[in-house]
Amino acid sequence: MKHYKVLSVCGSGTVTSSMVAEKLRESSEEMGFFITTTEARPTEALQLAQGGMFDFITYTSPLPEGDYGVPTVNAMGFLTGFVDEFLAEVAKVLDELEKNKQ
Repeated sequence: MKHYKVLSVCGSGTVTSSMVAEKLRESSEEMGFFITTTEARPTEALQLAQGGMFDFITYTSPLPEGDYGVPTVNAMGFLTGFVDEFLAEVAKVLDELEKNKQ
């Protein structure tokens, strides 16, 4: 099973990012992927992303301007009831990452 590391970002770095991370882990297994997550606040996101440890970022709070070097996925749809749309966007990112690995 393919493994990806995701940085899940919300305002406090705990509550919402943990909910998004849990849904990602559950759903990714159905898509044939294994995802591990790290939760963070927006102020930590750029430095963490630039460390090269993450394949992509999900966020529910605006990210500070900067070059994250990885795809970012807005997870607000997850909070507002558009879970399928959020997961479809994640699936697109995972497909792109797979293509780039080949």
